[in-house]
Amino acid sequence: MFQSANQRENTLSLPPVYEQTIKVGDNLSIQINTLSTQASALFNSYAPASQSEQGNLPNSSSTGRGYRVDHDGYITIPVIGKVEVNGLTNSLAETLIQDKLKPQFNELSVSVRNQNFRISVLGEVARPGFFPINSEQITLPEALGLAGDITIYGRRTNVMVIREENGHKTFTKIDMTKRDFFRSSYYYLHSNDVVYVEPSKNRLASTDRIYVIAPLIVGTLTSLAIFFTRF
Repeated sequence: MFQSANQRENTLSLPPVYEQTIKVGDNLSIQINTLSTQASALFNSYAPASQSEQGNLPNSSSTGRGYRVDHDGYITIPVIGKVEVNGLTNSLAETLIQDKLKPQFNELSVSVRNQNFRISVLGEVARPGFFPINSEQITLPEALGLAGDITIYGRRTNVMVIREENGHKTFTKIDMTKRDFFRSSYYYLHSNDVVYVEPSKNRLASTDRIYVIAPLIVGTLTSLAIFFTRF
């Protein structure tokens, strides 16, 4: 893993850190804190509120699971109403919401997190599966680490990253034995990326043998069972 053609090359320049933008259908966790406990509870969808407070809440896209971005790219926040967040990064959305609330609250803080950031790791890894990423930032080596690393049957020279952008899927093969991939735009994974580790020829051959031998064993055992039952 991570071999270099130039043994003196011990430092690499990494690509810019990937920062996801908000899109339609995303579910946002938005925490708004003010000096007023009641106001904070009004904004924060997970904060407990009394029945009287709940009865006075304006219509909002806030739910127990966050603020969902509607098909027009808006979320609805109490007091300020609709806010267009489609295409913004979390930090820009935080600034926008804070600016809209400043006339009502002198002191406040806003935190926006996207609850839809997740990746899938499949194929020849120890623990294939679907992984939500709370930090909204993960690299390809970290993703493989989450899945227990590539097994001895996995092809480290052929790790595929499947990515959807602008309505198109791209299929990119990464050679994990070379350091060059650290410079790749696929070093940082995007939300909903699928990482697939291809099995080696030995793995495929052993699997084929199992499919051939297993029916023979089952057939033999069945015949023996019938023989001993009759006699």
